[in-house]
Amino acid sequence: MVEEGLFDRFPVDAVYGMHNLPGLPVGKFATRVGPFHAASDTWTATFRGAGGHGGAGAHLATDPTVPLGHFVLALQTIIGRNVPAIETAVVSVGHVAGGDYGSPNIIPAEIVVRGTARSYKPPIRDLLEKRIGELARSLAGAYGCTAEVDYQRRYPPLVTHAEQTAISVAAASALVGLDHVDADAPPRTGAEDFAFMLAARPGGYIMIGAGVARDGSCHNLHTPLYDFNDEILALSAGYWVSLVQQELG
Repeated sequence: MVEEGLFDRFPVDAVYGMHNLPGLPVGKFATRVGPFHAASDTWTATFRGAGGHGGAGAHLATDPTVPLGHFVLALQTIIGRNVPAIETAVVSVGHVAGGDYGSPNIIPAEIVVRGTARSYKPPIRDLLEKRIGELARSLAGAYGCTAEVDYQRRYPPLVTHAEQTAISVAAASALVGLDHVDADAPPRTGAEDFAFMLAARPGGYIMIGAGVARDGSCHNLHTPLYDFNDEILALSAGYWVSLVQQELG
């Protein structure tokens, strides 16, 4: 929407977003000034070698599964040894594909691994992209294989602005009281496409509590058992009304 001229067509002064948060009690809100959600990137590493028979001719193959295995383990050295200890970053593997399920005795000629990378600051984002590529290519080369890495920068970090965050806090406080609004919530490594809007216009972003069980557990967002809590609908609508009142004085 931003790329297609949303703010040219509607030249707004500020933008606001809200998301429900399981694990935060109903009746509570959370926000912060500055980086709140992380940048989200998707990377793909393709390892190529020379396949072969895994029993009768393994010594004749150039097995790409070997550098792949080392690569998956080595990824965490980026977090432990390249990213400064006072910074935050995440690198995770979410997909591995190679060979044929019906032919477990065959060494594949190609194997693909994909994952996500999260960060808050541009230098750390650059570092993650650089080191993922270096590790894949160097480990592949060490075992006589090749590696190709595609790093896609998807969502930027979600960064809120001080003035609009103060308005968000005031709007939520008018509903539930200041004691139930966390104005300095910790950053989250989830990603949010509202970040594109905040990069184009000043604004705020707030989380509304969706509830927590008595034992402290909850079914988190984007999991099979997640169920939106309808009890927060009225409170959510009330927040927007309160926000308009704050903005218009």
